[in-house]
Amino acid sequence: MPKQLTFSSLAHATRKKVTRREKFLAEMEAVVPWGRLLTLIAPHYPKMGSKGGRPSLPLEVMLRVYCLQQWYALSDPMAEEALYDSDAMRRFAGIELGDDRIPDETTILNFRHLLEQHALTEAIFAEVNAHLAERGVTLRSGTLVDATIIDAPSSTKNKAGKRDPEMTSTKKGNDWYFGMKAHVGVDADSGVVHSLETSTAKLHDSQVWDEVLHGDETSVWADKAYVSAEREDAFAGPDKFWGVMRKAPKGGELHPVDAQINRLIAKVRSRVEHPFRVLKRQFGYIKTRYRGLAKNRAQLFSLFALGNLYLVRRRLMA
Repeated sequence: MPKQLTFSSLAHATRKKVTRREKFLAEMEAVVPWGRLLTLIAPHYPKMGSKGGRPSLPLEVMLRVYCLQQWYALSDPMAEEALYDSDAMRRFAGIELGDDRIPDETTILNFRHLLEQHALTEAIFAEVNAHLAERGVTLRSGTLVDATIIDAPSSTKNKAGKRDPEMTSTKKGNDWYFGMKAHVGVDADSGVVHSLETSTAKLHDSQVWDEVLHGDETSVWADKAYVSAEREDAFAGPDKFWGVMRKAPKGGELHPVDAQINRLIAKVRSRVEHPFRVLKRQFGYIKTRYRGLAKNRAQLFSLFALGNLYLVRRRLMA
């Protein structure tokens, strides 16, 4: 049954300008497979008032608030405040100010913990990708392989008085980084992330390979960090292409033919950067939010699932 409009809702209905936030949320409203995700989470979500006290908020409200957290890089307290401040976010979450209870930061935290405890973010990632496959978005022919460093706070000005012990340092070029890595396998045709693995930052990219391949590739594309004669031999076969960039022999120069091949490979594998751009630029995910690998890994599955939908939103809406 539709809710009775409040004065604020009526005032919004008479506005002429649509903000960028409203446009973005309208697009995501249209492309997120809400029914599938709610069915996935429902068996683990407490029934309304099943443990006494205040009744649980509707599952769909909590899922939508969780999505808002990922899209706008909101902590639990910031998510609560944003729902009070933003009419667009309240309408997206299905909340009417004054009529409905707005979830507080503890309720938001508890929902996030529920997803982590039951490995539901990995299930959400798989469910979204299954949805995209059914819509014919992912073709699963070639895979682009890459990894990105995710910075973690290096300050020791915290309650424990030390840095996160599960994060490590690594050197890239002339710069040092402290944090973790996200290793991905990306569909070469659609740019959708089909596989994800995480590790501490010091693990070399090449150590995560089989985990990010789906096994039916006709081509693989990667940078020089993944050069391996053993893997190249194992991948050889009819109608297969080894698109790992060529490396110059030690002390020598790259052959002109190999340099030309590298330029062609670079054009194809540049698409692997698109999912990273969405997370870091569109969603504002530039640092780990939690301590430890497990919680940050869980969030990354959610981020990449929502990032996949964002990348192909126009195809889905069409």
